[in-house]
Amino acid sequence: MNRYDVVLVGAGIMSATLATLLQELDPTLRLLLVERLEGAAMESSAAGNNAGTGHAANCELNYTPVQADGSIATAKALAINASFELSLELWASLVEQGRLDPGDFLHQVPHLSAVWGEDDIAFLRQRHRQLSALPAFAAMEWSEDPGELATWMPLVMAGRQGREPVAATRIGRGTDVDFGTLTRAYLATLQSSGAVEVLYGTTVSKLRRCRDGAMAEGDWRLELRGPSGRRQVAAPFVFLGAGGGALPLLQSSGIPEAADYAGFPVSGQWLVCNDPQLAQHHHAKVYGKAKVGAPPMSVPHLDTRWIDGQRSLLFGPYAGFSSKFLKQGSLLDLPSSVRVGNVLPMLQVGLSNFDLVTYLIDQLRQSPADRLEALQSFLPTARADDWTLSVAGQRVQIIKRTKQGGRLQLGTEVVAASDGSLAALLGASPGASTAVTIMLEVLERCFPLKLASEAWQLRLRQLLPSYGQDLSTDAELLGRTRQRVDAVLGLSGSG
Repeated sequence: MNRYDVVLVGAGIMSATLATLLQELDPTLRLLLVERLEGAAMESSAAGNNAGTGHAANCELNYTPVQADGSIATAKALAINASFELSLELWASLVEQGRLDPGDFLHQVPHLSAVWGEDDIAFLRQRHRQLSALPAFAAMEWSEDPGELATWMPLVMAGRQGREPVAATRIGRGTDVDFGTLTRAYLATLQSSGAVEVLYGTTVSKLRRCRDGAMAEGDWRLELRGPSGRRQVAAPFVFLGAGGGALPLLQSSGIPEAADYAGFPVSGQWLVCNDPQLAQHHHAKVYGKAKVGAPPMSVPHLDTRWIDGQRSLLFGPYAGFSSKFLKQGSLLDLPSSVRVGNVLPMLQVGLSNFDLVTYLIDQLRQSPADRLEALQSFLPTARADDWTLSVAGQRVQIIKRTKQGGRLQLGTEVVAASDGSLAALLGASPGASTAVTIMLEVLERCFPLKLASEAWQLRLRQLLPSYGQDLSTDAELLGRTRQRVDAVLGLSGSG
């Protein structure tokens, strides 16, 4: 039986980020990455399976909910913004090492929030007032002027004469990120250096703790099934970064922490326009506001995207329901995840989230004409012939058992064994954009002694100069960080 220091399951952006950090911190570690598909980043990390937004809370209105006193909550927006800055820092460091080419995966695309109607304009005005007073969002612009808005988002404003008033905010330093290309770049470097062994077309058929000694001292034993047959490997640490496939593996591990979780899968669809003329006339990610009662995942947006090097436009998302946990998964994924400990929380979530259930039913009933109508609320001149429907990835939303009952928990969460020997990542957006922050949490919870060592601390601060400091409150540090990152990655503050 081959023994490794770390086994990572799933060849997506999360595993690739963790493998990169571990190799940078300790090049002697033996790493094995296992992926059930025939290549890297073929599920949620693939460019066509996600929005490609570098989530920095510049435009995503669901990160700044209205509070009881009429003000907006800014804490989540600040945290996500700081997390994305850490991702940019790591990319910049790897570019300086010659390990990444930013032109392959990163494009500067302004981030806009656009709303129409007096109530939503009042909300956006309050949001701009509060956020623009903070260093992280000081560059946020505001406009209600139709002429100026037409320069920011010409396709959105075309044909809107005489309609209800429109307002928007804009941050020029927004990004479009091809997380699939980034993942493959991470892994190519790791493989070429011999730092990581990768097994594609390989599934984990069994995951259990070795019983040679005390539970806390035993390795994890993984039974693998791949092109060359069956094999067993062992490691003291396992990371489950398999997207929707992480939950079944977490449940099979038997760790007590897994009993608190279930999953609710939501499928996604986009309308895609590959007409180069239309694509050239829109250079922005324009996020709207979800309808009253709709879940945060329903926020509509019109995006400039680069997919496999081709510039295109995406509009959506349109949600649907499938019992699969992965795009290339099984219809039995959801029913097979039901356990005695999570069936009640799942039922409680279904009963307490009637808005979500209604939203999904409405989405499933949509006709092509309905989808076109939603698109035309953003692009009044849109024609059905210019757009095609594309199926995106599956997202498994977290259902967590709490003392108050089952709770639908949007976002991402690290679930780790008490002894730090196994960690799994559950959840969805803003996942990929905050991968560095999330993987630092994995290191903090699973490698605490090594992380506290002088060698690891020194190396982390070389990779991430702002590590351990608060970018959301230290304006001077934020300015220095952005100046360095922008110079290396080719971004500009105004863009």
